Amino acid sequence: MMNHIEAFNRTLFLQINGGDGTPAWLIQVAIGIANDLIYLIPLLLLGMWLWGDSARRSQAIKACLVTLMALGANQVIGLVWQHPRPFMIGLGHAWISHAADSSFPSDHVTVFASIGLTLLFGGARRLAIAVLTSGFAVAWARVFLGVHFPLDMVGAVAVAGVTYVVILSLWRMAGETITNLAEQLHRTILARPIASGWVRR
Repeated sequence: MMNHIEAFNRTLFLQINGGDGTPAWLIQVAIGIANDLIYLIPLLLLGMWLWGDSARRSQAIKACLVTLMALGANQVIGLVWQHPRPFMIGLGHAWISHAADSSFPSDHVTVFASIGLTLLFGGARRLAIAVLTSGFAVAWARVFLGVHFPLDMVGAVAVAGVTYVVILSLWRMAGETITNLAEQLHRTILARPIASGWVRR
């Protein structure tokens, strides 16, 4: 069974991965998407916190917790099951350099999936769609550039989904308290910007 899955994974990778005739401009676009789009995530969360209401702030904290736990789970998976990246087995073309570590699951897509799913199930549909669409673009780019397999991306979404369920049960018990404490700290540290109207109270 695993052999069939791995064969499918490699075949699908070769269909997505950029070949010898790939235009240079497309490679550059993919590199930008693969490496730089993720920097929009902290900006989004910061914006939700500084200018959002209490519900938005709660979503931002929950999304951060889901992401951190999911990334931690990825580290454990990588230690337990080492899956080589395509370039480590001489498959396809690698258009960017990357450490020769385990490919499964993708940390980049785990971040987008964790944030996107948390926002989606939290009712922030438009933000969720934007994040998940960006995550899909990143998933494509990292396979296209030869540093990930397609199933690394499926695994990332699965890890994010399971982690969200785990955090949700804990959040129901302590989420309101955590948000209130964080807002109190926010109002103490940023008292002057709040008084000046630069950020929300």
